[in-house]
Amino acid sequence: MQRVDLDSKKPTTFLLYAFQLFHHFQTPEAHTPSSSSTKTDPIEKNPLLQLLLKTLFDHQTPAKSPQKPISRTTQDSMDSNSNSSHFNTIPVFSTLTSPFESSPHADDVPRKPLSLWPGMYHSPVTNALWEARSNIFEILLDPPVDAPPQSQLLTKTPFQSRTTILYNFSTDYILREQYRDPWNEVRIGKLLEDLDALAGTISVKHCSDDDSMTRPLLLVTASVDKMVLKKPISVDVDLKMVGAVIWVGRSSIEIQLEVTQPTNEESSDALESIALTANFIFVARDSKTGKAAPVNRLSPETEQEKLLYEEAEARKLKKRKRGDDRKEIENGEVDRLKSLLAEGRIFCDMPALADRNTILLRDTRLENSLICHPQQRNIHGRIFGGFLMHRAFELAFSTAYVFAGMMPCFLEVDHVDFLKPVDVGDLLRLTSCVLYTELETTDQPLINVEVVAHVTRPELRSSEVSNTFYFSFTVHPEVNAMKNEFRIRKVVPATEEEARRVLERMDAESLQLAKNINK
Repeated sequence: MQRVDLDSKKPTTFLLYAFQLFHHFQTPEAHTPSSSSTKTDPIEKNPLLQLLLKTLFDHQTPAKSPQKPISRTTQDSMDSNSNSSHFNTIPVFSTLTSPFESSPHADDVPRKPLSLWPGMYHSPVTNALWEARSNIFEILLDPPVDAPPQSQLLTKTPFQSRTTILYNFSTDYILREQYRDPWNEVRIGKLLEDLDALAGTISVKHCSDDDSMTRPLLLVTASVDKMVLKKPISVDVDLKMVGAVIWVGRSSIEIQLEVTQPTNEESSDALESIALTANFIFVARDSKTGKAAPVNRLSPETEQEKLLYEEAEARKLKKRKRGDDRKEIENGEVDRLKSLLAEGRIFCDMPALADRNTILLRDTRLENSLICHPQQRNIHGRIFGGFLMHRAFELAFSTAYVFAGMMPCFLEVDHVDFLKPVDVGDLLRLTSCVLYTELETTDQPLINVEVVAHVTRPELRSSEVSNTFYFSFTVHPEVNAMKNEFRIRKVVPATEEEARRVLERMDAESLQLAKNINK
C-alpha cells in the first residue's frame, strides 16, 4: 500500500486514504455478529486507521476536550450526537475570501460595510471592478449627516475615466472555465454583467469630486443604446475590455465600451480585433433627495475623443427629433396595423387555412420567475443591472432556440431600458417572445426577441414593468443549410397591442439604420 504522509496539509488527501484504509482492513468478521451485543469494528482493530482519522479530524476542527476512544455500537450508529456521526459528516467551507482577511493588518482596519463588497457573489471581473469602486467610495460613503451636495463641478477628460480589464484566458484555466459556454465560446450573459459593472465604475470615476465632506451621487444605469457582437469571442484567447466616458449632459453620462480579442497571435490590426461594442447611458441622482443631479463636465482632447463626442451629441439631437418622426409614422400607422392584423386574424378565425410558415406571436412566448436575493444586489443595495441583463439574455436565447429549432447565434442587444429599480426580495417575472422575423436573407434570417421584466407584488396586487430588453439573433448558415427542409417562420400579431409593439420596434430599427447610413 502507498505510504501516507501524516503531516500533509491537504484534508481531502487524508479523507481519500482514510476510506481506502477502511475498506482495506475490513474483514468478513466485521459483518458477523459476535457473541456480545456489540459488533466487531475494523477501526478498533487497526491503530493505524485510528491515527489517520484522528489526524484528519484534528486538522479540520478546533481543539476540543479529550474524546473517548472511538467505539460504535448498534444503538449509537444512527445517533447524531455520537462520535460516529463524524464519519458521515462532510464539512462545507466558503470558497470566497473576505476582503478583511486578505489584509495583513485586518484587525487594525475598520470593517467596510457589506454593501461595499457585494460583487464577490458575481463574476471575478465584477468583483474586481466593485472592489476598485469601493476604494473610491471608502472616503465618500460616510460624510456628515448634513453633508451638502457637490458645490463646484469639475472638468475631466475621457482619459481620467478610462478603465481596462484584462481576461487572461490563455493562462488562467480557472477563469477560462468560469466563462466557457457549451460551444467553447465566452458566455455572453456573464459578459453583460461585466460590461455593466465596468460602465458603472467608469461613471463613478468621472463623477467623483474626491471630497469627503460632500455626499456622493447615486449613479444608475438608464439604458443600453446599442451592443453589437462583431465576431465570435473565443474562450481560449486573452480578452480585453476597455471603456471611457464619451459624452455628458446635465445629469446623464454616455459611456462607450469595446471588447477586443486578436484573431491570431500575430494580429496587429486594432480594428480587426474589436469583438463587441456597447454604449451605456447612466443618470445621476442626489443620494438624499433622489432628484436629478448635475455631473462633472467633459473635455475631449484627442481627435478620436472629439469625434466620439460629436457622434454622441448627434444621437441626442436625433432622439429629441424622434417625436416629430413618430408623428409622421403615426399618420400611416392605421394601414400598417390593419396589414399586420390581417394575417393574425386568419390564424384566430380560420386556423386550418392559415399559412403553415407563419406563427402567432403569442405562441412563441416563454416565461421565467425568480426571487431576487441579497447576493444579487449592487453596491447601492438594489438588484444589479448586469444580473438582470444576464437573466434576460438567457431567456431570449432560449426563446430563439425553441423558435428556430436550431442553436441561435447572438448578434446584438438592440436596446435596454431600466424603468424602475428592482429591490432585494422582489418577485421578478421575465416574459419573452419573438416580436418579428426578417427573412429577406434566407441563409441568415434575423430573429428579434423581446423580454419584459415585471416586478410583481402579490400582497399589493400589483405588477409593474421594470425593464424591457430587445435582442437580435440569427442562425449559423452551415446549420441552416443542413436543415434545408426547415424554414424560419414569419411571426404575426393577433391583437392590436401586439401589433403596436411590433411597429414600434420596427420603426426604432429603421431610424437606427438610417442613422448608420448617414454617418
